[in-house]
Amino acid sequence: MAKLHSISRAASDDLRARVHFCPETGQIWLHEHRMLLVHAEAQALLRKELIDSLGMDRARGLLTRMGYASGLRDAELARTRAEDCSDLEAFMTGPQLHTLEGIVRVTPVRLELDRAGARFYGEFLWENSWEGQWHRHHYGIHSEPVCWTQIGYACGYTSAFMGRPILYKEVECVGMGHNNCRIIGKPVEEWDDAAQHTRYFRPESIADQLIELQTQVVQLRSTIADQDRRPGDMIGTSPGFVTAYELLKRAAGSQITVLLLGETGVGKEMFARSLHDLGPRRERAFVAVNCAAIPNELVESELFGVDRGAYTGALVARPGRFERADGGSLFLDEIGELPLPAQSKLLRVLQEGEVERLGSEKTRRVNVRIIAATNDDLRQRVKEGRFRSDLYYRLNAYQVEIPPLRERKQDISVLAKHFLEKYSAVHAKKLRGFTDKAKRALLTYPWPGNIRELQNMVERGVILAPSGSRIEAGQLFSALGAEPAQEFGLDPRGGLDGHRWEPGDRLCDAVFNGVMTLDQVEVMMIETAVDKARGNLSAAARMLGLTRPQLAYRLKRVHEADAGAGALESAAPDGGD
Repeated sequence: MAKLHSISRAASDDLRARVHFCPETGQIWLHEHRMLLVHAEAQALLRKELIDSLGMDRARGLLTRMGYASGLRDAELARTRAEDCSDLEAFMTGPQLHTLEGIVRVTPVRLELDRAGARFYGEFLWENSWEGQWHRHHYGIHSEPVCWTQIGYACGYTSAFMGRPILYKEVECVGMGHNNCRIIGKPVEEWDDAAQHTRYFRPESIADQLIELQTQVVQLRSTIADQDRRPGDMIGTSPGFVTAYELLKRAAGSQITVLLLGETGVGKEMFARSLHDLGPRRERAFVAVNCAAIPNELVESELFGVDRGAYTGALVARPGRFERADGGSLFLDEIGELPLPAQSKLLRVLQEGEVERLGSEKTRRVNVRIIAATNDDLRQRVKEGRFRSDLYYRLNAYQVEIPPLRERKQDISVLAKHFLEKYSAVHAKKLRGFTDKAKRALLTYPWPGNIRELQNMVERGVILAPSGSRIEAGQLFSALGAEPAQEFGLDPRGGLDGHRWEPGDRLCDAVFNGVMTLDQVEVMMIETAVDKARGNLSAAARMLGLTRPQLAYRLKRVHEADAGAGALESAAPDGGD
């Protein structure tokens, strides 16, 4: 080992003598090779852009091959030196060049090489790794080694020097949280997992892959457009919503009667319109009727039509909703409110496909798909004699239950953002999104009026908020009054539900009950720490038990992504701030 260090120092002195700066020509030379002196931060930013543009895996391959090519060039200098010194002394040219170039300080731990016998084993300690330190600065602690350019260099240099493929692996890395990096190299066939690493040395045509990916994206978009043509307000990723929507899509291609179940305001009419738009009747009429909004004495004439003279004031014949929906779909909302006589006629239409206008003896054929909806328990109404059992079984051929908004916590944020964008455009306002308190209040409120209430509340907030600002909690919930506002997270003392989250069990309950996500808790703690430290990131990091780069990375992630369970981004007609 002492001999290795002695060789290393001698090689370093010799290499420094071969570096020449020429201020007249602006050139730097290492023996016969022109070199460049570049800013480490600029190089790190270029590396980051490659990773962000190409993805971690492709960027790793590109940077590894760049390092490999550099190692091949430096091996030429080592071969020229081998004529005047031992193989061991000549080999140390590469590690010393890495140190001289400011890439990493290389210290040999164990080195065994025999060029004639094609034997090699090398273990080296890397200190002050440029690549590992900057990767950790930009992306935080990584799960795998990240000194890709340097590994590529070691592989290229040693392979060229030895005249056979030598593969290095980084077994410790500062990018993974270690104090220093450590590498081990030996012939490629001596590694059991060589294929996992040598694939990064094979060039790949990124342009061809991008074209292929672009083609796939176009095909996927076309498929999605054909299979999932959701109306603008049909938004959600929660399990309950997705299940209901999948049931709807499966029924779209058939003519089966669909019964939509759900509380007031959950979007039953939107589901009905979506069912119509997804099916073969999409080019024909969609007619909606709220059965609860029509006086009992007018229900039959509204649904089935009326002939001239059928009753006093019937001066002209008028088609009913069934005739207007001929060839299309008829949506009967609040079907449980139909009076019994109208229920009998409706059953006949469903069975025979014919309607008879009020005051007429002539029947008219109609081809209508029925979509019914109710927030009542129709079975209970049947037991009470208020709804015909035969009509119930006819309508109940295919049930789709739409979950209430309080069971769709993860959809609240994206729906609120959607309505914000929609009503900002309608009212010609540029708003920057919601305040943090408003976001938490939106997630805490139980939404008895469901999506309709959320939609109205966001529109009210858009109207009340000054242009260029964020919508505040009080502007959203102004119609609730002071007491309900405090109950649902708007207490002026601050904190969700009027508390400052001092008791840990309440914070745990909030996470377990779906009020907050772990991501939101992390965001809340980070922002609180930064506030308490008055913007001093080093002090805030100490409060949280993090390093400053780790906190900077988390803050960057908070600013670039939605906070928590799809937390609300800034939204405006032109796209944001």
